[in-house]
Amino acid sequence: MSRYRNLALFLVLAAIWGSAFMAIKAGLAYFPPVLFAAVRYDVAGVLMLAYAAWAADDPRPRTLGQWTLVAVGATLLIAGYHALLFLGESDPAVTSAAAAVIVSLSPVLTTGFARVFLPDERLTVVGVVGLCLGLLGVVVLARPAPGAILAGGVVAKLLVFGAATSFALGSVLTRWIDATLPIETMEAWSMLGGALLMHAISVALGESVGDVTVAAEGLLALAYLALVASALGFLIYFDLLERLGAVEINLVSYVAPVFAALAGWVFLREDLSVATVGGFALIFVGFLLVKRRAIRAELPRLRRSMGD
Repeated sequence: MSRYRNLALFLVLAAIWGSAFMAIKAGLAYFPPVLFAAVRYDVAGVLMLAYAAWAADDPRPRTLGQWTLVAVGATLLIAGYHALLFLGESDPAVTSAAAAVIVSLSPVLTTGFARVFLPDERLTVVGVVGLCLGLLGVVVLARPAPGAILAGGVVAKLLVFGAATSFALGSVLTRWIDATLPIETMEAWSMLGGALLMHAISVALGESVGDVTVAAEGLLALAYLALVASALGFLIYFDLLERLGAVEINLVSYVAPVFAALAGWVFLREDLSVATVGGFALIFVGFLLVKRRAIRAELPRLRRSMGD
């Protein structure tokens, strides 16, 4: 039953984070990039702290190890990732397709960091092939124009790559640090700390509240990112991180663009092309290779269940 629960949560997380790229693009028309990210986590952090006070046995970190865990989350998973991502996506040269492809490198980067910090989570050669196939599937699915990834907006695309690196390293370090903390507490304090860091970065960059344009579309984008993509999304993420490990949970970067393509087909009447189907197929094969041992172990039980 836990495997089905994990799969369901994984798909929900992919759907939430896949649609977040669209909300970021929409909101950047009304907010300065880092200030937008900071306000997003002001809202999400306060909500999560209230939830932690209700749901967690202890809503505040106590030990040095617990505060270190929060510091890593705030610096790498929240501030580092989102400040760099929002700055990169604010450049018109960075399309949603290009950003999705670059961010999808996170699982590959996670594998490299895991080799250093988490030797028990190393992938085999077959697993690495699966990761590469997944990445290829994302490229086919996103269908960036030839040369669009490398041509133009080089600095902005390097910022997005830095965001993927920050997230991958944070994912591994939160597992490596010898400390435990309720998920709700970890998420709430990481969000608040990350928001504070991003406000400082925003001021350093010369951003101002006066640059904000108040409009319904911008406020809706902020609400979706704060409530759904941030509060709910990271709650699912940290839960799955404990269950699946750093390498496997970061495969969500591969699946999120799939949900983005489906949302475009359903709500925006975008074509479900041959390239989209091909991307699905490559990502699915990549998952089969990475998860082959778990699938092999599960097959006998599934056969018994079907026989009953």
